[in-house]
Amino acid sequence: MTFVIREPELSQIRDSGKVLKKVFEWVGKNILEGVSTLELDARIEKIILENQAKPAFKGYKGYPASICASVNSVVVHGIPSKKEVLRNGDIVSIDVGVYKNGFFTDAARTYPVGRISSEAEDLIEAARVSLKEGSEKAVAGNRLGDISNAVQTVIKKYGYKEVRSFVGHGIGKELHEEPEVPNWGEKGKGILLEEGLVIAIEPMVNMGTREVEILSDGWTVATKDRKISAHFENTVIVGRSKAEEIT
Repeated sequence: MTFVIREPELSQIRDSGKVLKKVFEWVGKNILEGVSTLELDARIEKIILENQAKPAFKGYKGYPASICASVNSVVVHGIPSKKEVLRNGDIVSIDVGVYKNGFFTDAARTYPVGRISSEAEDLIEAARVSLKEGSEKAVAGNRLGDISNAVQTVIKKYGYKEVRSFVGHGIGKELHEEPEVPNWGEKGKGILLEEGLVIAIEPMVNMGTREVEILSDGWTVATKDRKISAHFENTVIVGRSKAEEIT
């Protein structure tokens, strides 16, 4: 079900988003060669709990961790592991959800580990810019397709492929709500955006084919050709004249 959020509840969901901002402030300084993704998971869970919040992913449909850590050819839903140790040249997407004050927020960033290739830098930039351009369309009176088209246009301009098997989503009282927010679409199509609608916009950008597969653990989603992928996400409140990114 799609529904809009009004004050004072918007202030509560902003507080949930502030926890994720603190998480990513820490992550940006601690994505280092030699660190395992399980270590990142443990530390991020600690930060969430210290801020009187709960990790939204842990236990969700049986998911075993507080973050998704997706390295190189893993698109999304990589399970943190003691054996997954970051190496120079890797790229890693850290996707985190938080539950606080009765509201969920969700965000992701892709980081370089040490020195990465120029191609990997371009891929990360394409995903980051596509999120920025898409989010700017989250304004009352626009259509959902305006967001999707903006994301797709940037990705195409960079020469990469948007993932179509997984999409962004509404968020608020539940982690995943309507509407779905695809990373491709037509301007002027889709639902009319209302002030106070909260959505998670999350471009997933592949260097090669857009095709993906779920691995044997039932969670990890990898590119079919095993080329690298980048993922960015913010929880965004549709505004009257300007979108509000709260994560």
